[in-house]
Amino acid sequence: MSSAPSESTPLPKNVLIVGAGGREHTLVKTVLASPARPRVIAAPGNAGIAAEVPTFPVAADDIPGLVALARREQIDFVIVGPEVPLSLGLVDALAAAGIPAYGPKADGARLEASKVFTKKILLKYGIPTAASGIFTEIEPALAYLRSRGAPIVIKADGLAAGKGVVVAQSLAEAEAAATDMLSGNKFGAAGSQILVEDCLVGEETSILVVTSGRDYVILPTSQDHKRIGDGDTGPNTGGMGTYSPADVVTPELLVRIDREIVKPSVDAIADEGIDFRGTLFIGIMLTPQGPSVLEYNTRFGDPETQVVLPRLDTDVLALLWAAARGTLGEVKPLVKIKPDHAICVVIAARGYPDAYPKGDAITFPPALPDNVQIIHAGTAKNAAGQVVTAGGRVLGVTALAHTLRAAADSAYAVCEQIECATKVYRRDIGAKQLNRR
Repeated sequence: MSSAPSESTPLPKNVLIVGAGGREHTLVKTVLASPARPRVIAAPGNAGIAAEVPTFPVAADDIPGLVALARREQIDFVIVGPEVPLSLGLVDALAAAGIPAYGPKADGARLEASKVFTKKILLKYGIPTAASGIFTEIEPALAYLRSRGAPIVIKADGLAAGKGVVVAQSLAEAEAAATDMLSGNKFGAAGSQILVEDCLVGEETSILVVTSGRDYVILPTSQDHKRIGDGDTGPNTGGMGTYSPADVVTPELLVRIDREIVKPSVDAIADEGIDFRGTLFIGIMLTPQGPSVLEYNTRFGDPETQVVLPRLDTDVLALLWAAARGTLGEVKPLVKIKPDHAICVVIAARGYPDAYPKGDAITFPPALPDNVQIIHAGTAKNAAGQVVTAGGRVLGVTALAHTLRAAADSAYAVCEQIECATKVYRRDIGAKQLNRR
């Protein structure tokens, strides 16, 4: 593993990772692999994380509890996984306690916590994005929908666990979605304001950018699969699988994305007076007219993290520590990417993203191939010590190989061996790229 830190900038020895999902399990594994050999703890963690590091039952949205935990455990670096604690100001509270953290403060987290806030920045700085309207009342929203027609996209303004976006294929569906959010209170305060956007046509890609002020490092490209069913059917989810690299983003296209979207976005955020130190996750639609921003997130994506971080031939702890400290420019030249392909297949509980059961026992294969990892997302242990389902997205099976086909074959072979009464997963993760080839 390359890019070891210099002696003048020692890496943290005690690291706290906040969160309980697949992204956080991947961060735990990645930080444990650092040549610095840090002590790592997590809060609240899950069954898989608890098998690797000490976990503490402090909720990710318990800001005072997390600060107290960090103080008590003499933590010298906190990596914040989910969006909610970022939006609640966890990094601000840690900074006030003198504890460095990776992740934006609340002003930067607003880029994800409010889709309307982000839309206004995109428009202000001329960054490519879909035509849109912003509404707090249902009648003007319905009138706008009727004037634009379908397909059209309706987004709840606030955080909705990845489920506050409806891509309506008909006007009736669009009107129902807008009514549910504004009048029906489907997402509570998150849906008290909505963003209605023209539906962009093309392929999506996810660009993750480690950002520190105006310095940034673009991580390997990936492509997520949001819909629950094969062939991109059914409702949107938090993500049913992903792969990296995304060949649809050619080297030439990535240069264009950097020039037209990434650098202008980083500069716009800085120009707004936001000292952003964390992951800027840019969702992009590759339209016939060029790349266009769908959204900003302000943390590592899930499940994109599961394929992006394993492809870094770099000490990720050193990278994130440099971003938090404002010395990203020093390590940027050292960031290397493995030539391997990676794929992550998400195993969910039947019924997700709507109602789903919890507490179903999971049986794992007795051994895994060297190139496969099982990442825990929504898991816990029951009174009998069994690993059981505890969320909608339960596991992520991640594989690395010299080709995407080989990685997919390895991952799906392990998916078949995992036993759980309510397991469901897509059988076509990476199919677009495989079919293109």
